[in-house]
Amino acid sequence: MKILVLGGAGMVGQKLAQSIANGGLGDISIDELILHDIVEARSIKSDFKTRSLVGDIANNGEAIKLAELKADMIFHLAAIVSGEAETNFEKGWNTNARGSWQFLEALKQVHEATEGQYRPRLVFTSSIAVFGGPYPDKIGDEFLSAPQSSYGAQKAITELLVSDYSRKGFIDGISIRLPTVVVRPGKANLAASSFFSGIIREPLNGKEALLPVGTDVRHWHVSPRTAIGFLTHAANLDTSLLQGRLAINMPGISCTVAEQIEALRNIAGEDAVRLIKREPDDLVMRLVSGWPRDFDPQRALAMGFAADKSFEDIIRIYIEDDLDRSGQ
Repeated sequence: MKILVLGGAGMVGQKLAQSIANGGLGDISIDELILHDIVEARSIKSDFKTRSLVGDIANNGEAIKLAELKADMIFHLAAIVSGEAETNFEKGWNTNARGSWQFLEALKQVHEATEGQYRPRLVFTSSIAVFGGPYPDKIGDEFLSAPQSSYGAQKAITELLVSDYSRKGFIDGISIRLPTVVVRPGKANLAASSFFSGIIREPLNGKEALLPVGTDVRHWHVSPRTAIGFLTHAANLDTSLLQGRLAINMPGISCTVAEQIEALRNIAGEDAVRLIKREPDDLVMRLVSGWPRDFDPQRALAMGFAADKSFEDIIRIYIEDDLDRSGQ
């Protein structure tokens, strides 16, 4: 099997690649792993062939080059993150929506050129940003998708494209709506949600962290390790179980910023907590105010997706997996 990871140089893409290199994908025999991104991905050691490709999925011609690789399994992680998609309207739509559509169209062309023989499994990483308020206490699997940000709209549109191209038989797709992934290693990115990681990561590295929102803000989280588990589980899932509803809410941990800070205090002590400094940011507060807070993801749980046990466990996973390699 040939595997293609779009967004393969990003944090999730690199962790996914390393997970595949270390343990494969269940009983699937892997021949080649290809990582594609706008920058070269870090090399991955494995028992099978790996390579990195550099290009922009939003550019004309890039999508057909990727489709012609005829990867059997595709993980679509490539995206402009939430904060940048909101402030750079054209870039967000070009990459997150037009880029995805171009790629699906290219897969369709290869499917038709092979007389239907080529039909790859595609796992698309969507987001809880596809939802907008007002919210119930917990968002169930029947709650409507009504995004209130450009990023959320772009993700929702790609979900619909994945569903329709799957319905027509061009691909075998599934969209998993990830919670916010924390604690992310390395430096903060342009995602509006990056502070959720920053207020844990920076103090654990002995650095000051800025908190742009109030401590009463509640949000839905998952560790990078568990997010990778979602992706690999989705890769092997029988999509007929989804009964045509190919976008599925992933389980997570719902907690307030105050509860995050308390978890940090329990693990790292008061000195770490003192490094968190409040610095209100109107744009971030506006975006966060429209985000989901809690879910009841019964479909995902019934299909074998499992969440982290607590936010303290999420912090411990960062310490175990990334603290010494965070690059700070």
